[in-house]
Amino acid sequence: MSLVRIGVVGCGAIAQVQHLPNLLELDDEFEVPVVCDVSPGQAEYVARRFKVPKYVTDIRDMLAADIDAVLLCHTDPKTEAAVQAFEAGKHVFIEKPICSSLQEADAMIDAARKSGKVGQAGYMKVYEPAFEMAKREVDAMDDIRFVQTNHLHPSNELHLSHFKVKKFNDLPPSMMEERREASRAARRDAFGDLFEAAESCGIAYGLIHDLYSLRTMIGVPSTVVSTEIWNDRRAITTILEYPNGARCVVSRVDLNKLWDFKQTLEVYSEDKRVILSYPTGFSRRVLTTLVVQGIDGDGNSFYKEPAIPWESGFTRELRHFHKCITEGIPSRSSIVDARHDTALIIDITKAYITGAPVSR
Repeated sequence: MSLVRIGVVGCGAIAQVQHLPNLLELDDEFEVPVVCDVSPGQAEYVARRFKVPKYVTDIRDMLAADIDAVLLCHTDPKTEAAVQAFEAGKHVFIEKPICSSLQEADAMIDAARKSGKVGQAGYMKVYEPAFEMAKREVDAMDDIRFVQTNHLHPSNELHLSHFKVKKFNDLPPSMMEERREASRAARRDAFGDLFEAAESCGIAYGLIHDLYSLRTMIGVPSTVVSTEIWNDRRAITTILEYPNGARCVVSRVDLNKLWDFKQTLEVYSEDKRVILSYPTGFSRRVLTTLVVQGIDGDGNSFYKEPAIPWESGFTRELRHFHKCITEGIPSRSSIVDARHDTALIIDITKAYITGAPVSR
């Protein structure tokens, strides 16, 4: 099996809890020769902890190293790093959301096409075995009428307390301000004249897991019917319409003090329902579960809760990335597809600001 040499950019929580442990487990597929973080303390600590031979603080030094691919999981924006990586001839795995604006998405897509390299979004939930099983069930449904996602999200710190995650505070204030201004510039591109109003709607980007799962499961909606942001801007509810007239209610509520994480994706027709229940991304070896209820051809009601294979979406998405690189297969979560999710987040936000539906 071909070994892909991959560098990791961003040595924070998701790298320490998920990506580096998983990459080291997948030692038949990947080798990690270098990590990068603008925080010298963070980069040095993670390299030492995960036995990575080299650490750098500038992505240009990483791209000059002998690597085939990069995994970008640093703080947004990631666009400049992604474009630099493609231009250096590297395959790129980008954690979600890949960007804030369509201009950023188009810049990354253009760079990927010119390089001929793989550009994959880190959409681990669609690689969950339970999601793949649910997708087969949904594809067999004749007439989807209603869909909903419910996302009750506690503070990530509650979950991170179960892991050994170390943080450093060694960045100069000027660098942090530069990052904030770069993110603001991207949102200005995204919203234009609505930029100032959109600045208070950041929770819409927190819907990314729900939206890419929905798109992969049932396609792209035709209209954002309405959006409400409430609970001191710590909750959002939006209603989507699909081309067949079906509606989807998408809700996320941040409940910072409640440890229990809840996220479901539910798809209903007249005679069948498919319900997925996800764990938090800051967990290891916790399965997504699936329930299917319906009426069979003889009119009998049935209920099934299939056994789920013990492999996480984080591991499976990395295996898939490896196959895309070594076998040339198309990515199931390409940055081209991820552009749809950025566009939908923007439209959901516009529906809230204008108080009117947004046709797509």
